[in-house]
Amino acid sequence: MPPSSIAILGGGLTGLSAAFHLSRRFPAAHITLLNKDIQFGGWVHSSRAKLTLKDGRETSVLLEAGPRTLKPNSKSVLELINLLDLSPSLLTVPKSSPAARNRFLRLPGTQGLLCIPSSPLSLLTSGLSPKSSSLHSPLGHILLSAVAREPFRPWNRPPMIEDESVDEFLSRRFGSEFARIFGSALVHGIYAADSRQLSVRAAFPSLWEAEGRGRGSLVTGFLRPSRVSATAEVDDPPYQLGDVVEQMRGVSVYSFSQGIGALTNALLRELRTRQNVRLLGGVSVTGIRMNPRTAQFEITTSSCETLRATHAVSAGSSHTRRPLPHLTANPYSSVTVVNLVFLASPGHTLHPVGFGYLVPRASSEHAENAILGCVFDSSSMSAQEASWSADIVKMTAMLREPVTSIPRLVEMLSEQLGVRLPDPVIVRVHDNAHSIPLLRVGHLQRMRELSDVLRGEPWSGKLEVIGAGVGGVSVGDCVEAGRRAGRNWA
Repeated sequence: MPPSSIAILGGGLTGLSAAFHLSRRFPAAHITLLNKDIQFGGWVHSSRAKLTLKDGRETSVLLEAGPRTLKPNSKSVLELINLLDLSPSLLTVPKSSPAARNRFLRLPGTQGLLCIPSSPLSLLTSGLSPKSSSLHSPLGHILLSAVAREPFRPWNRPPMIEDESVDEFLSRRFGSEFARIFGSALVHGIYAADSRQLSVRAAFPSLWEAEGRGRGSLVTGFLRPSRVSATAEVDDPPYQLGDVVEQMRGVSVYSFSQGIGALTNALLRELRTRQNVRLLGGVSVTGIRMNPRTAQFEITTSSCETLRATHAVSAGSSHTRRPLPHLTANPYSSVTVVNLVFLASPGHTLHPVGFGYLVPRASSEHAENAILGCVFDSSSMSAQEASWSADIVKMTAMLREPVTSIPRLVEMLSEQLGVRLPDPVIVRVHDNAHSIPLLRVGHLQRMRELSDVLRGEPWSGKLEVIGAGVGGVSVGDCVEAGRRAGRNWA
């Protein structure tokens, strides 16, 4: 029987997506979305800060506390862009742009930043050139050596193993140095976590699948066509993409003129027009139980209201973890995001043209750096500012710990960039505590067990648990999880 009432616990991106799609799928159902914060959207938060330039003109800069750009590989997000009419505000970065091609690493013990080879030619040139040549790059040498040797490594996955950490996986196939430098940097950029703890099957399933497809070789596996997953949901409705796919042709990353927050704001505007949707902000869930007599959920809240619903979706709410221990195995990473805005003198470059840089895990010879990475917002999304404000330089630093001194942070960034940075004119610090779930080894098995539990008593398939702590942590993963919520309730 279709649901007559649905409670959605959690008003982040996953919860908003779930409310949007459920209200379309079940237009007769009464839907209540509860969010503990007044502001919906979770960690997605875009804002503008006013700034007076050196010539006295006033402008504003866009600052992101959470995700700042998206890759055009999530059909569920592209569908929202079409359905919510966000195409006019799209800002895209083509793959041919230096902001897309140039990505850097900062290695301890080296000067400045090292550019990651972005094409086969640059890989060969940087990897094969002698050390005395200006074309030589230690990153190119490490990358070329590891990739060239990998197809000749024998199958070395331990027998009976069903999962392992990202570091263990990459070390097996490419060597420990490759895993420490490239693997840890990738995990720092996405999860702000330790690659030695993150599950490769949960975080990067395509790597695990390619190894199997290549009979042990990851490189060979990626060269072979992948089969359509046998678990693909044939009953899922087709994506309504309009002409957005054509707009994304040749695009590396994209955002919106008012930032990623445009997506959550558009969802909220749309939901407020739906007569079957009620939004409750600033209301925490204090308890949830299934009443066996009425076969309904009874959800108590901080507003002293008891909400009753025939079906429920937990989209990041911690109150479903107590009766469901499968969700307690994963800790959460904290990341401090610092927006820095500088006014550069004419002809003075504060960073190389590119997307930004990441800092890998340090070797045993060096201490860990507090900085996980830095995004050069002025390169990738300069169109978010006025065209005549070219002297504005915007960066966003990600740190593994709270900031204790902005001058010290600027000093550390100057050292890594190899450029003396001026004092910032705008600083915004966002302490995102316990914001990113670290999907530990064995996560997929725990989620299969969780699915079995939710199908049994007392839940009987009427409670769905979705979100970053269950699936992936990207914006696309969260939107897709919301889109698929309740697909078995018809």
